[in-house]
Amino acid sequence: MSLPPAAQQALDAFSACPGWEQRARLLMQWGERLEPLNDAERVDEHRVHGCESLVWLVAENQDGVWHFRAGSEARLLRGLLAILLARVDGLSGDKLAALDLVDWFEQLGLQRQLSPSRSNGLNAVLQRMRELAQES
Repeated sequence: MSLPPAAQQALDAFSACPGWEQRARLLMQWGERLEPLNDAERVDEHRVHGCESLVWLVAENQDGVWHFRAGSEARLLRGLLAILLARVDGLSGDKLAALDLVDWFEQLGLQRQLSPSRSNGLNAVLQRMRELAQES
């Protein structure tokens, strides 16, 4: 399965990092790339429940493919969200439903560093994406 361009860029960048400290720094940099959500988007309707930190998710379907924007107060989580968004951008609902989140973070070399609560939170975000795709 071919990756979206941003996901391939992430994979290349993270593969070049020799250790966790470099990956953590890169993760923070990716988090800074997230387009900030405005106050109208940071509302309970867009909140992802199941995350310890506050996370908001905004979805848009254009011609049968999905584009998401997300935000969080937590720096590391913003980076993880940016990496997740890079992987899912432009996917159809079917491909979104089939995405293996664990495999994606393993490819990036990040799976071992994900705490159970962060892993659960990212799964909650992906689950919300899938729900939004099914509702449309």
